[in-house]
Amino acid sequence: MTTSSDARARDEVILVARILLILLFVVFGWTKLTNYTATVGYMTRMGLPVPSIAVLVSIVAEFFVGLVIAVGFWTRPLALLMALYTLATALIGHHFWSMTGADRLPNAINFYKNICIIGGFLLLYVTGPGKYSVDAMRGVRTGS
Repeated sequence: MTTSSDARARDEVILVARILLILLFVVFGWTKLTNYTATVGYMTRMGLPVPSIAVLVSIVAEFFVGLVIAVGFWTRPLALLMALYTLATALIGHHFWSMTGADRLPNAINFYKNICIIGGFLLLYVTGPGKYSVDAMRGVRTGS
């Protein structure tokens, strides 16, 4: 049996979890946005095709989609989109299996960090944004 205080605590935890899950993306998306030229240079050194477009995609996904998820708007579809984006960044940016030496361990850590974050996005997709969200104010189903 779930009490109303359990339900309120559930929604508060979902709010905190939603913000914590997206915090990394918003912080580094902002860094990319405010250091666009340097980020394009970094993506060029990584060998990405059309690095200026890659940076724009990463800024939109990380900063802008991150903020939208933080406020709980279009949460379920954007959680799936961010899960796919996070998988792509893991595969493109942290291919530890092709590395040796000092680069291998930090890239393995970041790869598996991304895999764990994907789990968080999938859980957000299943649970929804909770009561404290724009989706809830719009009447969108917010619970599991």
